[in-house]
Amino acid sequence: MRALGVIRLTMRWWVFFFLSTLPWTALSEGGERGSVMWRGDSFAVEDASSSFLASPSGNFSCGFRQVATNAYTFVIWFTASADATVAWTANRDAPVNGRGSRAELRRDGSLVLQDLDGHVVWNTNISTTSADRAELLDSGNLVLFDESGRTLWQSFDWPTDTLLPGQPITRYRRLVSASARGLPYSGFYSFYFDSNNILNLMYDGPEISSNYWPNPFSKWWENGRTAYNSTRYGSLDVRGRFSASDNLQFDASDMGAHGVMRRLTLGYDGNLRMYSLDVSGAGTWQVTWAALSNPCDVHGICGRYGLCTQGLGGAGAPVCSCPEGFVVAEASDWSKGCRRTFDVRCGEDVYFAKMPGADYSGFDLNYTKALTYHECRQICLDDCNCEAFGYKHGGGGKCYTKIALWNGRLPDSYQVIYLKVPRRVGHLDPSVLHFGGHACTVLEVNASSNSSSYSHLPAAHSKLNFVYFYSFLAGLCVMEAIFIAAGYLFVFRADTAARRIRDQGYSLVLDHFKRFTYDELSAATCEFSDEIGRSALGAIYKGVLDDGRSVTVTRLEEVMQADEVFRSELSAIGRINHMNLVRIWGFCSEHSHRLLVSEHVDNGSLDKALFLRGASLGWHARYGIAVGVAKGLAYLHHECLEWIVHCDVKPENIMLGADLEPKIADFGLAELLSRSRVQGTRGYIAPEMALNLPITGKADVFSFGVVLLELLRGQRVCDWAVDAGDEEVLRMDFRRRVALLREETRDLQEAWLEEFVDARLHGDFSYLQAATMLELAVLCVDDDPRRRPSMDAVVQTLLSTQDVMPTSVRHAHAASPDQEISHIDPMV
Repeated sequence: MRALGVIRLTMRWWVFFFLSTLPWTALSEGGERGSVMWRGDSFAVEDASSSFLASPSGNFSCGFRQVATNAYTFVIWFTASADATVAWTANRDAPVNGRGSRAELRRDGSLVLQDLDGHVVWNTNISTTSADRAELLDSGNLVLFDESGRTLWQSFDWPTDTLLPGQPITRYRRLVSASARGLPYSGFYSFYFDSNNILNLMYDGPEISSNYWPNPFSKWWENGRTAYNSTRYGSLDVRGRFSASDNLQFDASDMGAHGVMRRLTLGYDGNLRMYSLDVSGAGTWQVTWAALSNPCDVHGICGRYGLCTQGLGGAGAPVCSCPEGFVVAEASDWSKGCRRTFDVRCGEDVYFAKMPGADYSGFDLNYTKALTYHECRQICLDDCNCEAFGYKHGGGGKCYTKIALWNGRLPDSYQVIYLKVPRRVGHLDPSVLHFGGHACTVLEVNASSNSSSYSHLPAAHSKLNFVYFYSFLAGLCVMEAIFIAAGYLFVFRADTAARRIRDQGYSLVLDHFKRFTYDELSAATCEFSDEIGRSALGAIYKGVLDDGRSVTVTRLEEVMQADEVFRSELSAIGRINHMNLVRIWGFCSEHSHRLLVSEHVDNGSLDKALFLRGASLGWHARYGIAVGVAKGLAYLHHECLEWIVHCDVKPENIMLGADLEPKIADFGLAELLSRSRVQGTRGYIAPEMALNLPITGKADVFSFGVVLLELLRGQRVCDWAVDAGDEEVLRMDFRRRVALLREETRDLQEAWLEEFVDARLHGDFSYLQAATMLELAVLCVDDDPRRRPSMDAVVQTLLSTQDVMPTSVRHAHAASPDQEISHIDPMV
C-alpha cells in the first residue's frame, strides 16, 4: 500500500502546486510594488515573482526574468501577453546570478543592477545626484525623474530589439536582434540609420557584413527612400503606423483597431515585424506587417556555401542545405554554413559543375552585361580567386563571377551557378542537396517569445471564474481515483519498473551519449593496457569502440559520489557539443568503477606541441589556438543552459585536432572531484581560487590569460619565476612581471615585442596579432576578477585581427638600421 500512498500524496501535491500558481495568488496583497521605485528601494532577484514594478494601467511590468537555470535579466514585459513578451532588457549580454543579485535605485540617484559579488553589471550612467524616483509609465517607458518631474533618463532612449509606440529610432540608436529564440544575448542583425540617412536591415556576422533590406542592388530613390533628410528619426504610433525621415512608411494590417497593443521587433531570424496584441483576448500576438515576405532574403541565414529554401510551398519556415561536395560546418548552427570536402588549387585542371536555379547574393568579382556563357566561364577560369560564376541564361546574358559564395537561395528561374571543381574530384552534381533542420529560423505567423518563469496579469484579468475552478477540482478528483485504481493494479510491478528506470534512465542521455559497461571499455582498451597519460582526474587510456571510433577513456580515481549523483552530474556535460570542446561520448558506472569516454584527438595536447624540445608551432597555428580556446570557454560561460566554469584551463587540457584545431578537455568535471582538494594547477590558478573565495567564470579568464602569455613566449610561466619551488614566491614574482608587461603595453614598441615573442619563430609573426594577444593577456590576469574581460569580449577582440597575415618583424626593422634593439630579456 506504500505505492498507493505515494500516488495519493503526489496527486494532492499537484493540486496544491496548481492552486499556488494561479494568477490571483501572484497578485495577492503586497505582491506588487506599484509603478514607482523610490530612492533607496531595491529588488532582490530571489523575489522575482513578487517584487516588480507595474505601470498604472497594468499593461507593463518591470523586474527580473529568468533566462537560464541560474541566470536573470532585468526587463520590461507586456503583462497582458500570455508569455510575458519582453519589450526591453537592461543587461541582455550580462545576466546576473539567481542568488544575491539586485536592482537598486541608489542614494546617489543612479539605477544599478549588481551581481552576486556586488559588481555593477549595468547602470543608468547619469552623473546627477538629483534623481528622486524610477517610474514605469503606461507607455512601457521606465523613467528616472527628479523631484520636479524632469526626465533624467529613460529606457526609450536605449532600445534592445523592440520599439514601442512613441519610442523613437534615431541616428544614435539601433535595434539589435537576439542571438536565438529564448536567449537574451545580442545577435548579428540590426535595424539602423546608415551614413546615407536610410533605415536599413543589416547582417553583421563574424565573417561578413551586408545590408539586405531595402533591396541593396537598387538606388535609394528606386526603393522609395530619400537620402537628403539628415534628421534620422523614425517612430511607431499607437494606431499601427510607422514613419521615418527617409520616407519609409508602413501600416499594420489592423491599423486603427482599438484595444490593441503594438510592438515593432527585429526577430532573431533577421526579419523586422510589427505585432498586435488584443488585450481582451487570449494574450497571443498577431503579425500585422513584415519587412520580408521570403525569409530566405535575410543574409547570413545559411552561412557560407549554404542554400536557403522556403518550405511548404512558400509558406513554411526556411530550410538550409549544402550542395553535393559540401558538408555542414556545425549541425547545431546552420548560420555557420557548409565547408568544402575538396580544395581548389590555383592553376590545376578544373571543370564547372552546374547548379540550376540557385543564386548566391553579392561578392561579385566582375559583372558584365551581355556576355556569352563561354566568355563568362573564361573570366572565372583566368582568376584564381573565382570560386564560381552565376549566369542568367534567360535574362540578357548577365555574368556574375564570385569571389565567395554567401547568401545562397533557391529557386531562381533564370539564374544558374557554375561551381569551380578540380578534375581530380570526379563527377560532382551540386544540384543534389543535403538538407538539415534549421534550428535558428521559423516562420512567425502568430508571434510569441520565450516563456517567462512568471507572467503577471493586471487585476482586471486576474478574476477567477469559479465555475471553471470547481469543474477543475472535480476533474482532479476523478483523475485521483483513476490513478489509485491504476496504482492498485500495478502495485506489484512498481518496484520492478522503478528499478529498471533507475538502471536505464541515464543509459542514453542523448543519442550520442551512452552508458558503457566496464567489460565494453575493457575490451576497447585492451584491458586498459594502452595508457597514454594522466590528468587531474586519473589515468587516461586509448581505445577503439566496436563501431570503429577512436576514444579516450579516463579512469576517474577520486570520484566518490553515489551512482545516481554521478550520473546526474554527467547529464549536463553530455548535452554539450561545440567544435572547440572535446566531445563526451559516454561513461561507465559499475560498482567502484567510474570511467569517462570521450573522443580521441589526433595531435595530443598543446603542452607537447609548445614546450617540448624541438617543437615547432608556427604563429598562424598559435593564434588559431588562442581563438579556438577562447570560443570554447565563451560557449561554456555564456551559451550553455548550465553555466560551466572549467577551473583547470592549461595547455595539458587543450587538445589539438588534425588541423591543429584546439579542443578543451576535462570541462564540467570540477564537481566530480573531491570537494576537499583545491582545484586548478599551479601557475594557472586565479588568486580568488587560492584564497577560497567564490569562483566564477573569471577564474577561467585568468587561466586563459596565462595560456596566452605562454603561446606568445613559448615558455611556461612557472619557468619565469625566480624561485619556482615556492607557490607564494611564484605568485608575487608573476604579479611583478605582469606589472612590467602592463607598463610596456601602454606604449608598445615593435623591438621590445620581438624580444618578448618566442625566439623559435625567428620574428615571423604578426605584430598586430601579437600586440592584441599581449594586451588581452595582461587584462585577463588582473588580480581583481571584476576588471577581467568576459570570454565573449575576448573572442570578439581576437577575431578582429584573425585574418591579419603574419609578417616578419625583423624585416620591418631592417629598414631602420640606426634603430638599436635591446637584447635584455623583457621579462626580467
